Amino acid sequence: MLHYLLSPLIREFPTLRLINYISFRAAAAAVTALLLAFLVGPMIIRRLRAMKVRQVVREGTPATHLLKATTPTMGGLIILAASIVPTLLWTRLDNRYVLIALLVTVWMGGIGFLDDVLKLKQKREGRENVGLVERYKLVGQVSIGMLVGVLLWKFPLATLPGASTTLPFLKYVYVVPAVAALEFLYVFWAAFILTGTSNAVNLADGLDGLAAGLAAIAVSTFAFFAYVMGRVDASAYLQLFYLPGAGELTVYCMALVGACVGFLWFNTHPAQVTMGDTGALALGGAIGAIAILLKSEFLLLLVGGVFVAETVSVILQRSVFKYRRRRHGVEYARQHRLFRRAPLHHHFELSGWKESQVVVRFWILGILCAFVALTTLKLR
Repeated sequence: MLHYLLSPLIREFPTLRLINYISFRAAAAAVTALLLAFLVGPMIIRRLRAMKVRQVVREGTPATHLLKATTPTMGGLIILAASIVPTLLWTRLDNRYVLIALLVTVWMGGIGFLDDVLKLKQKREGRENVGLVERYKLVGQVSIGMLVGVLLWKFPLATLPGASTTLPFLKYVYVVPAVAALEFLYVFWAAFILTGTSNAVNLADGLDGLAAGLAAIAVSTFAFFAYVMGRVDASAYLQLFYLPGAGELTVYCMALVGACVGFLWFNTHPAQVTMGDTGALALGGAIGAIAILLKSEFLLLLVGGVFVAETVSVILQRSVFKYRRRRHGVEYARQHRLFRRAPLHHHFELSGWKESQVVVRFWILGILCAFVALTTLKLR
């Protein structure tokens, strides 16, 4: 928005040429998001406390988590407000990359918000806190994924085929369905990526600051990829596909980073507020959308390696439990679990790590994953 307002004034005020640089607007979006989080955070937290919107502590979690039963949830509203407003202020609103990413973020945040509201309502009515029925939540996630898939398939944003993706470590190689008639499968691919990523971030949202910190690291990495893929010179030097307009995603990514860091001010241990499904699904949807828009879905496995590990731990835990229950009975399966508890962060908590240790060490692993992803820029 500011780009359109200030551009006509460049002739009178040459300094305003800065508004044309993506790097300047990205930094400005991050700062704006951070300050906005500081501003709206206390107001939202006070409102959530007044409404008694409290964290749901699931059975079987470490005993230390019982203290979190009084912590307000739905703090994801802080992330949404602090990321969407700077994005609208500092990006070019005619950019389809940004518009699609914003659509996914708001849609996923809306699903999470509905889930959190239903949990609150069920708790007040004395019912089990199941929130939004799982299949309805899945329908909402898959629907936006299929919509994005159709848009990119039928209306490609770059010179690459709409129904395509690229591979890390390989230069100028993209993957498409073997037969043109199977291009529709890309729609399901996009739905799978968005649904999987949003749920992966949701699984990681179990400790104070964990999901927000990991999301900030992942989105920062994608911001760099968006910047170089959106520049003719940088993409040619690094032997990446040039995606015209993708650089504008850098501004959106940095707004998300600023919002996550600002949210961490209130979410670090002991947390004043947790993000709830409102924030977790929105962040997961945003990360998945960015990966799809940059044709970097396989790179997501590296950038979000910790999220992948959290998800795999849950899948393995359930699969092994079901197998052992079928072969040896329920009691044996309960006594011989693969992990002490899934997701993975709870396993390390029950192994003796303090919550703050788990969070910081997982952040370090997230940074390691980001470094590995960045090596793909030269290892081609």
